[in-house]
Amino acid sequence: MKLDVIKLDGAAAGTLDLDEALFGLEPRADVLHRVVRWQRARAQQGTHKTKGRSEVSYSTKKIYRQKGTGGARHGSRKAPIFRKGGIYKGPTPRSHAHDLTKKFRALGLKHALSAKATAGNLVIVEDAKLAEAKTAFLAKAVKEQGWKRVLVIDGTDVCENFKAAAANLSNVDILPTMGANVYDILKRDTLVITRAGIEALEARLK
Repeated sequence: MKLDVIKLDGAAAGTLDLDEALFGLEPRADVLHRVVRWQRARAQQGTHKTKGRSEVSYSTKKIYRQKGTGGARHGSRKAPIFRKGGIYKGPTPRSHAHDLTKKFRALGLKHALSAKATAGNLVIVEDAKLAEAKTAFLAKAVKEQGWKRVLVIDGTDVCENFKAAAANLSNVDILPTMGANVYDILKRDTLVITRAGIEALEARLK
């Protein structure tokens, strides 16, 4: 697969051959779904908590005598059937993460890259470097290219000026190659990858 390479200002910068094993797959929704679900489960805090019978603040004194009242037998006011009593088997802090093999995670990333390439939402740029951390310049470049919500994937290192300029734009994100992930790729409308990013992705996923 061959794609044109451009500069940030839109000028042509040659062409680049992309690996079919990374960008030429038929996207599978089931693979993408499993990887995104794995990512979101790992990101979930799991700090939900309710108080059980042993944690609510009540006296442990028997609330009324065992016999002769005509009512049911009760001991503690902490019982779950009473108002403000302890919650029975309520949620407790836990991890929601589950396992997914490295091979499957890599496969998911390949399918995410292929999905963007198939949809025509993949753009290759020469580099993502700015001489100055000017948000106005980057905002103008993004607008001229017609990018609405864009994720930029650079090589192993990210230009600090570009990162600082993008920090002020809600529709622009930038990640190093090792930070590239299925959820962020699918969340954005346009995927922009630098030449260095392409080389690093091919090295990472082979």
